[in-house]
Amino acid sequence: MTMNLRSSNKILAQAAIILFFFWVVALILLTRPLLNSPQSDISSDVLQRLSKAVSELESLKVRNQELQWILTNFSHEAQAGKLKEDVVERLRSTLEDKIRLPIDFGSMEKKPSGPSKDYEVRRRQIYRGVQEIWYFVEQELEKLKKRGHDQNAPELANLIQDILSTGKEHEMVLLNDIKELSSMEGHDDWRAAESRALSDLVQRRLHYLQNPVDCSKARKLVCNLNKSCGYGCQIHHAAYCFIMAYATKRTLILNSKKWRYHRGGWEKVFLPLSDTCTDPSGLDRSNWPGTNETQVIELPIVDMLSPRPPFLPLAIPRDLSDRMIRLHGDPQVWWIGQFMKYLLRYQPDTQKMLDQAKEKMNFKKPVVGYPNYEFIGDVSIAKGAAVATRYTDSSLRGILLDIHMLALSDHLVCTFSSQVCRLAYEIMQTFHPDASSKFKSLDDIYYYGGQGPHQQVAIFSHKANRPGEISMEVGDVLGIAGNHWDGYSKGVNERTKQSGLYPSFKAVDKYNIIDFPVYSEVATAA
Repeated sequence: MTMNLRSSNKILAQAAIILFFFWVVALILLTRPLLNSPQSDISSDVLQRLSKAVSELESLKVRNQELQWILTNFSHEAQAGKLKEDVVERLRSTLEDKIRLPIDFGSMEKKPSGPSKDYEVRRRQIYRGVQEIWYFVEQELEKLKKRGHDQNAPELANLIQDILSTGKEHEMVLLNDIKELSSMEGHDDWRAAESRALSDLVQRRLHYLQNPVDCSKARKLVCNLNKSCGYGCQIHHAAYCFIMAYATKRTLILNSKKWRYHRGGWEKVFLPLSDTCTDPSGLDRSNWPGTNETQVIELPIVDMLSPRPPFLPLAIPRDLSDRMIRLHGDPQVWWIGQFMKYLLRYQPDTQKMLDQAKEKMNFKKPVVGYPNYEFIGDVSIAKGAAVATRYTDSSLRGILLDIHMLALSDHLVCTFSSQVCRLAYEIMQTFHPDASSKFKSLDDIYYYGGQGPHQQVAIFSHKANRPGEISMEVGDVLGIAGNHWDGYSKGVNERTKQSGLYPSFKAVDKYNIIDFPVYSEVATAA
C-alpha cells in the first residue's frame, strides 16, 4: 500500500506540474503582445485579445476539471490497493488525449508477491520453537514420572502421565493452528507457484548441463556408480557426483556397467542422465581435481576426495539462496532433493511396477491413522534386503518401492542414521513446497555422508547451569553434532572450544552459501 501511494503521489505531482506549465505558457503568450504594443494600438486589439484570453482560460478550466476528475479516480484506485500497470497505462493514454502531449511516468515499481523472506523464516522458527519446548517439557516430565515409579508413588506417576497426554494434545493443536494460520494468510498459492518455478529452473539447468551440443568437445566428469555399499548409499554417491558436475559445469557421465543392483545398468531402471552425451572419452583425462582445461576428470568416492571443494553438501548456491531460504525450512535438503528429482526419473516399466504395487497395497491418504494403525508393507522385501540377497532384481524392486512409499507418506518417521530414511526425506521435498517439518527422526538430525561442516549460530545468549552444558553469546558459531530431541542439542562453541549441550531454540542453522555457476545460458523463467 505504501508503494502504491508513493507511486500515486508521484503521478499527481507530475500532472500538477504539467497543468502549471500550461497555465504559465498561456499567460506569457497572452500578455507578451500587450507589453510590446504601443499605447495607441491597444484599444481595439486589446479587447480582441482579452476576449481570446477569456476563451482560453475557460478551455483550461474545463481541462483542469477533467484532469482533476481523472486523478481523483486514479488516487482512489491507488488507495484501494488496485494500482496496476493497466490503470497507469489508462491514465497516461487519457491525459495524452486531453492535453495533446506525450507523457512518461517512468517504470512502475512492481509490488513483490508473496510473503517476505524474513516473515517465512520467522514463521517456521515459531513452529520449531513449539516443537522444541514440548521436547523439553516432555522429557523433564518423563524423568519425574520415572522417579515417581522408583519411589513407589504411583499417584504422582499417573498425574504426570495425565499432564503428558494433555500437553501432547495442546502441542498438536497449536502446531495445527500455526499451519492453518499459514494457509489463511493467502500465501499458499504463492508457495506452490514459487516451488514449481524454482524447481523448474534447477531442472532446466541440469538438462542444459547434461545435454551439450557437441559431446566430443564437452568437458566431462566421470563417476563410477558401483560404490561398495547399499542402495541408499549408492544413490547418495551418484547425487554427490551430480552436485560436483553442476559446480564444475561438467557433464556427468555415470558409469553403471554391471551395476550390482541391476546388471543391465542404470538406464534399465531410470531414464538416462543425458539424451546427447554418454561417451566418457575425450582428448585428455585426469583424476580429480585436474585443471579447468582437462576435458575428462574422473571423480573418486567422497571419502577419498582431495582436495575437498567448498560446494559439497550442505552448501547451497548463492544465486538461488534467497529464494530457497524464503521458500523452504531446510534449503540444504531442498537443494539435494532437486538432484534426486533429476536422477531418479523412472523408466516406464519401473513406474508401472510402482503404480501396481501401490494399488495392491491400497495405499491412500492419510497413510497412518491415529490411534488405529494400519501397517503397509511386504515381509519379503525386508528379507530381500539381507546382505546375501540385496544385489538382486527382486531386492531392487523392493527397496525402490519402500523408498517411494515412504516419500509419499504424510509424515515420515524413521532413523536419519539410515541412508534409506534420508533418501526418502530428500525425495519427499520434491512433492511439496516445503516438507522440512514432515518428519520425526528416532536418532540423528539430517546429514549427508561426506558433507562439509554443519554449523549453527546462536540467536540468544546462554549461561551453562547444568552439568554438561556450554555457554554461548549471540553470534557464536556452533558446530552441531546432533539434537537430543529433549530441548537440547549437542555441539562445539567454535569461539570458546567448549563441547556440550545447549538449548536447541537458542540457535538456528548457519547456511553455507557458496558461489556456484549461475548458468546464464538458461533463462530464469521458462
